[in-house]
Amino acid sequence: MIEYIIRHTVKNYSNTTDKKVREQYSIVGGILGIICNLFLFIGKFLVGMTSGSIAIISDAFNNLSDMGSSFISIISAKLSNRPPDEDHPFGHGRFEYLASLTIAILILIVGYKLCEASVTKFFEPEILDFSLWGVIILVASIAVKGWMCLYNRYIARQIHSSVNEATASDSINDAIATTGVLLATIAQQFTTLPIDAAAGTLIGLLILYSGGSLAKEVINILLGKAPDPELVREITDCALHCPYVVGVHDLKIHDYGPGRTYASIHVEVPDTSDIVEVHSAVDELEDILKEKFQININVHMDPLCTDEKIISAMRHDIDTLIQTEYPQYHTDNLRFTAGARHPNIICDLHIPPEEYSEENIIAIRKKINASIKKYNERYHVVLANILPEGKQ
Repeated sequence: MIEYIIRHTVKNYSNTTDKKVREQYSIVGGILGIICNLFLFIGKFLVGMTSGSIAIISDAFNNLSDMGSSFISIISAKLSNRPPDEDHPFGHGRFEYLASLTIAILILIVGYKLCEASVTKFFEPEILDFSLWGVIILVASIAVKGWMCLYNRYIARQIHSSVNEATASDSINDAIATTGVLLATIAQQFTTLPIDAAAGTLIGLLILYSGGSLAKEVINILLGKAPDPELVREITDCALHCPYVVGVHDLKIHDYGPGRTYASIHVEVPDTSDIVEVHSAVDELEDILKEKFQININVHMDPLCTDEKIISAMRHDIDTLIQTEYPQYHTDNLRFTAGARHPNIICDLHIPPEEYSEENIIAIRKKINASIKKYNERYHVVLANILPEGKQ
């Protein structure tokens, strides 16, 4: 059904790399979310007020927060598509992540308020008025939320949207929560235990967990989390298949929003190669990487030294440094770029597993580069990979 809706509402729907098409996908998803959640909120709120069920009222306000999230997703789709300007040369794509973070904060607030109201019901219980309409509304809600999960996952896959992926996860959580409310509502008819209050509290806690998980994921993206290892491997393999390229290092990937990824990579080529032909091959590689991964990437060429005398001198210096000052480490995959001003020693470094941490890796890079200056003040060590001992 969602494919039918997309085909008839999104112009050029198959061209999902186009910003305008992505925006239309997001708007369609947001409008569907508003319609579905408004229907669910009104239905559950009326049933909850009539029956006196705090669990159903909690579930209703959860749907109201979801409706607000849909409004935010539509606004973010518009804002994130604003063109680059002087203050934002990489565009406004991160509005989508800020929207996700706003949604997470709203979810956390709703979760807290629902927990607060539900806990009160433990001390001030009310008799529930059971009705068939209430059961029908809850069953319909489960079905609607299941469909919302499917359509949001579909849109997320098509346009690689973190907002829709988050909404899909939230929808399946809502379906599970509503199932719990339904069971609690039925069970409450056969006992005086505060099952309704317990169900409302559990829903609140589930909402808090969902909001916290979403906030953590979005904050990690905004802080610049490490790229997907599979993406790194695929880009590296693609670069190594380029003519003249014999090695790569320093792949950096920056996420400025879905469809707005920028990267740089150093490719190593023999210094005896024809520079004109190498430049042509590297230009072609950039085009291939952009087309295959939808990434704006800059490829930097490093000419590897083939002079045995220079290679021997550099190898002697780095080996002496490691054996003398850092005997617990060892290097492999040594290669070098010559030049009077900035000769580079490029290698992988293996360290004891207990020393392997992000903070220690940063410190190791600084220490080794400081130490190498005593052999040649112009030397620069490029540690392409720092790996725990035993890992290749």
